[in-house]
Amino acid sequence: MNSISYSPGLHKLMTLQVDKAEKLTDSSGFVAFTDSILEKYDLEKVGVVVHDFDNNSFTIAVCLKESHICIHTWPEFGQLTFDVYLCNYLQDNSQKVKAITDAYVAYFEGVIIKDFEINR
Repeated sequence: MNSISYSPGLHKLMTLQVDKAEKLTDSSGFVAFTDSILEKYDLEKVGVVVHDFDNNSFTIAVCLKESHICIHTWPEFGQLTFDVYLCNYLQDNSQKVKAITDAYVAYFEGVIIKDFEINR
């Protein structure tokens, strides 16, 4: 059997503590910020689903040609979880994934509680 060394991409999963509850309840602000990230890093959105809950928390899945960005917020606990995964078809996108997650941490002015990197 011929074994080819190939890594489909980097997947980062994070949990943040966020003091500004308004950031955890502003789904449209998150979508606008994400659109700017996609433009900056030349990523192609193929779909987005936004769900706002009764307490104004939100869940958003942004499907990309390169894979996805997902977020879930809990303003009652001052936390969010998100993940960013970009596949590596024509290029290694690992540095983009790290830069994008750094941008989200800065956007939310969050403190990292958990930070996982999975090389797929």
